[in-house]
Amino acid sequence: MMLSPEQVDSDHPSVQSESDSTLSEVKGSSVSETEGGGRRTPCLPQQMSREEKRRRRRATAKYRSAHATRERVRVEAFNVAFAELRHLLPTLPPDKKLSKIEILRLAICYISYLNHVLDV
Repeated sequence: MMLSPEQVDSDHPSVQSESDSTLSEVKGSSVSETEGGGRRTPCLPQQMSREEKRRRRRATAKYRSAHATRERVRVEAFNVAFAELRHLLPTLPPDKKLSKIEILRLAICYISYLNHVLDV
């Protein structure tokens, strides 16, 4: 005897499919139906893991704004340090624009030169 889709649904109205139950186990939450349209929505777990708490905290606009501010300050300090190092290195012309990698390579060469001068 063949059952129509309506009969299957009416016989077992609250049966979870195997994939739904597996998915809810992986996520660590249960799946419940709403009264209105039989739509399934995930229930929030009682206790969130440390990683989940961290993710939710980092998702807030206030956190992102504070993080962006800290990053700007860090990058600015980094650039100031490169500018100070650049002023200590002799180049011709003295105001020549150098990339960060060029500044580092020139600093290495200059330190090697100064060590050689001191050893002689």
